[in-house]
Amino acid sequence: MKLGLHLPAWFARPAPRSAATNRAVRRLAAPAAQSSELDPLLIWSSVCLLLFGLVMVYSASIATAEGLAYTGHQSTYYLVRHSVFLLIGTLVGVVAFQLPMRTWQQLAPHLFIGGIVLLILVVMPGIGREVNGASRWLPLGPVNFQPSEAMKLFVALYAADYTVRKLPHMASFKRAFLPMAGVILLVGFLLIREPDFGAFVVITAIAFGILFLGGINVRVFVLLMIVALIGFAMLVWLSPYRRDRIFGFMDPFQDAFGKGYQLSHALIAFGRGEWFGVGLGASVEKLFYLPEAHTDFILAIIAEELGLVGVVVVVALFAVFVQRAFVIGRQAIDLERYFAGLVAQGIGLWIGVQSFINMGVNMGLLPTKGLTLPLMSFGGSGIVANCLALAVLLRIDWENRQVMRGGGA
Repeated sequence: MKLGLHLPAWFARPAPRSAATNRAVRRLAAPAAQSSELDPLLIWSSVCLLLFGLVMVYSASIATAEGLAYTGHQSTYYLVRHSVFLLIGTLVGVVAFQLPMRTWQQLAPHLFIGGIVLLILVVMPGIGREVNGASRWLPLGPVNFQPSEAMKLFVALYAADYTVRKLPHMASFKRAFLPMAGVILLVGFLLIREPDFGAFVVITAIAFGILFLGGINVRVFVLLMIVALIGFAMLVWLSPYRRDRIFGFMDPFQDAFGKGYQLSHALIAFGRGEWFGVGLGASVEKLFYLPEAHTDFILAIIAEELGLVGVVVVVALFAVFVQRAFVIGRQAIDLERYFAGLVAQGIGLWIGVQSFINMGVNMGLLPTKGLTLPLMSFGGSGIVANCLALAVLLRIDWENRQVMRGGGA
């Protein structure tokens, strides 16, 4: 397979297709000619997750909204805001879809640098907004912007661009691994300063997952995983509040009113839901028992109100989304569109890893982390970033279909 995407000619006239690419086009063109312009499974799974999230955010937040003074005691406070965020995310996505992947690749380093600047600003005294002891937001008038959410997409774009440029050197520890490790450590240092350990885990998974998919030396990758696990373990052990979360995770009911409070109430919600739930809107745990019911622990409310059936539906929708992202990425790589393919798979890794961690936390399988459920939880920055990532993924799919139909990309 010929590799030449690292050359400056990437942004010039497309190179002639190789024989392997022509075979891939012929193999994929027949079903593409009969299909729609965009992947229907990806669209429907995304729409279902977004709309399901809107319903559950409203259900989980009614009591909280009515009980807080700054919401004006309006039960629809979070519903209205979440709807506005969805509208903004949709508009941003429509604009982003118009940009070809060549443009995204050209922008990737600049977006990544911009993301680092935002992470620096958010930890600077007097600039970032602190909530519950964490400084993760930049105040922008009536809303707060969380740079770590945008950084997840920027890292996916940058890591894909970096991997494409380093393809001839992917077996080299010094030339392929060390530079990426350095920039991710910088990002990690800034995220730990906030602190936002969960975002650091997700971003690390995106960056090094893309390196692995791009063909990094297996020995180097195994060494990386060992070093990463040791590093994460040290970060947990050296932080008292993270150690408390680990101990609370191991036996939440031993200190159900202390470090095990969130997890114990999440497990109670799962237990109350049984097979079919207590009914939409009938949750007890959302009545000021389970903190962050409409953000980090929205899956627990789904489990309580809609039971195991509701949880299985959510898991299945995420599985479809991630599977389609990897299929679209594989198609792009078959067509020698390496950057686009790695970005698609990086987005799949992002949504897959973050949803897995959030679900694991809600079910008591992982220690408590402040990560939302993508596409569903309340949060403006997260929803807009998710919609932007979905638009990029749909653009990759659209370009793949154009190439397979002989229209170029």
